[in-house]
Amino acid sequence: MRHPVGNSQSRRDFLATALAAGVALTSQTPGRASETGDSAAEIPTIDTHTHFYDPQRPEGVPWPSRDDPFLYRTVLPPEYRKLSQPLGVVGTVVVEASPWLEDNQWLLDLAESDPFVVGIVGQLSPGSPGFQKHLERFAASRLFRGIRIAGGNLLQQLETAAFLADLRQLQSLDLTLDINGGPEMLSPIRRLAELLPDLKIVVNHLANVRIDGQTPPQAWRTDLLALKKHLRVWCKVSALVEGASRPDTKSPTLPDFYRPVFETAFAAFGDRRLIYGSNWPVSARFNSYPEVHQLALALARDHGAAFAQRLMHDNSQDAYSWKARKS
Repeated sequence: MRHPVGNSQSRRDFLATALAAGVALTSQTPGRASETGDSAAEIPTIDTHTHFYDPQRPEGVPWPSRDDPFLYRTVLPPEYRKLSQPLGVVGTVVVEASPWLEDNQWLLDLAESDPFVVGIVGQLSPGSPGFQKHLERFAASRLFRGIRIAGGNLLQQLETAAFLADLRQLQSLDLTLDINGGPEMLSPIRRLAELLPDLKIVVNHLANVRIDGQTPPQAWRTDLLALKKHLRVWCKVSALVEGASRPDTKSPTLPDFYRPVFETAFAAFGDRRLIYGSNWPVSARFNSYPEVHQLALALARDHGAAFAQRLMHDNSQDAYSWKARKS
């Protein structure tokens, strides 16, 4: 269904209003790259969601599984730089997917030797014995920028004293809490933001909503928009191609296929609290890194060059307080 937009209402305002009301949008207008004449490389990018690991280590890796021949291989920064630097990527925040305690140190050691890595989001379990000691240890490195937990952990522990005490320690160190899970975690995230309003929280992967080119589910829209007033909550524009995955074919690359989801996120988080992440190498199963990067850039440019700069670079500094490193 197409809806005409008059001169008195911008395309951006129309999209946000229509999505908030649950209207399906199928506009076929491409991103603004051709209008601005910009190349992707002209916008410096911090990719806030990559994974590095090495199954060839003597101890191996807990993830990915040996049963996954696509991901079960050595994945390290040189390969990622080769893919991403020509597109203007100037650094990455790496997210630890391993539950092994010492893998936090493995990533920090990797980052210390590679200035392209501007930050590490580790994996620790707030509410568990030893959390505060472990957090102090890893936070001694300026490269340690936060931790990630699963949405299920949040659901189970949200109201427990030990869990909240550990997150207060995270907050006191100016570290960030990434949360990964499905749409059902959005309401508990809102509650956590009410309990700890100064804690920096990053919703991973748009809460893993299914993307089909149509208006996204009402419950996801409602819960996402409820985070609008919580100014210390950010959202990663990541896992787009994963959310749109279909059997035996690459995910779509037309920006309009993703626009209903993206515009709802923009309505919820505005131009200052959305950040770009690729989820590479997982994303490569569904489409190439250049396609993933260009897709986010095209969606951002529909809101102007200033927002594109914020999505791809500036907002990540607010969320993670990373610092540029000398090569």
